[in-house]
Amino acid sequence: MIKDNGINITKADFPAPFQSGLEYNPPTRGVWNIVHTGMLIPESRQIFVCAQGCLRGVILTAAEMNAMDRMSWVTVSEQDLYDGTMEQDVIDGVSDIIKRLDEKPKCVLLFLSCVHLFAGCDFKMIIDQLSEMFPQVHFIDCYMTPTMRKSISPDSLMRKQLYEPLEKCEKKPKTAAIIGCDRATDGSSELVRIINSAGFELLDITKCKTYEEYLAMAESSLNITYIPAAKPAGEELERRLGTKHLYLPLCYGYDEIESLYRRLCSELGVQMPDLAADRESADKALARALEVVGDTPVAVDYTAVPRPLGLCRLLLEKGFNVKRCYADSFSEEERADFEWLKEHCTELDIFPTVNVKMEFSQCSEKYLAIGQKAAFFCQTDNFVDIVAGGGGYGFEGIKMLAELIIDGAENKKDRRKVIQHKGWGCESCL
Repeated sequence: MIKDNGINITKADFPAPFQSGLEYNPPTRGVWNIVHTGMLIPESRQIFVCAQGCLRGVILTAAEMNAMDRMSWVTVSEQDLYDGTMEQDVIDGVSDIIKRLDEKPKCVLLFLSCVHLFAGCDFKMIIDQLSEMFPQVHFIDCYMTPTMRKSISPDSLMRKQLYEPLEKCEKKPKTAAIIGCDRATDGSSELVRIINSAGFELLDITKCKTYEEYLAMAESSLNITYIPAAKPAGEELERRLGTKHLYLPLCYGYDEIESLYRRLCSELGVQMPDLAADRESADKALARALEVVGDTPVAVDYTAVPRPLGLCRLLLEKGFNVKRCYADSFSEEERADFEWLKEHCTELDIFPTVNVKMEFSQCSEKYLAIGQKAAFFCQTDNFVDIVAGGGGYGFEGIKMLAELIIDGAENKKDRRKVIQHKGWGCESCL
């Protein structure tokens, strides 16, 4: 159980270098869960219908967010599974909660759990009846179903359902929306600059303060996604509302970044700007970071950035001593980076994060970690504390990351305290 669990990249298979089995959940809580994401809808309320063991986690999340005033729950008992009352129990429980509220929510995110799907619960009937009882409330069918993740992950499904209340309407010219991000995109990024320079208004759920502002996102004439887990949300809105969807995946290769910007400019109908100065600025920022980090081994994990292999490649190309990448599998988007690393970086090791043996993972070297899981497994207080790219994008995102690398190398953090705090960057948690 204490033997090294990593595998050298030259011996790793793509896209899944490790076998699936009994899993370990490290105490790194910075990634957002379905509770955090659902809270992005203003003036909404979440109601979870689950067994008590499952409820514990989501209720604690709401408590840590200081959002218990927007959270309710209905417990499921063993009797509900065999007496034929499952659907009615959900309807009765939810209606009782809403009737007791002095101010009715504009929207209710109703979560059923794995056990309801196992029992064949008719969720559509539940939503239809509740909608008839409370016509002023929009009910969204949501799912806390981690056992179903081989079809679509709970994270992707939640980001898709996040926009379910948006209705088809006349599109507002020169309006674009960033879809599926749980934190605002850095306003200094070339992505935002290009959109603004084209005269487009930029919408984002993270900036919505009222339910009406949120519903107005349906007027967008162009939806942009760049987090892989958000891509199904953009595709669903294109299918349902007819809104053009543009997927510009967050990446770290300079040439790929520019190719994505060319696609964006073509869609906006504007000329591609000269980004030579931006490339040079990113290079200088990484060079400054390298001066600080030196030969210190670097570890990257998949919760810090959606494409960890791409970041590993960039850092290695710029002279950093990247020795570890923590990820259980890779997306097809990372195949080119995987093949490049396999050929040019034979000292890079890949480590799983959920393999049960990782509970006993040991690290004797002093590492600089990028991401909470890398910090935990490398047992280092020198780490970059970001999740899902941290809102950075493009060359400005690389500059931001370089500055965070310098800070992580020079200033230690209280690892135990930091990584156990749920939902990094969630405003309600501050």
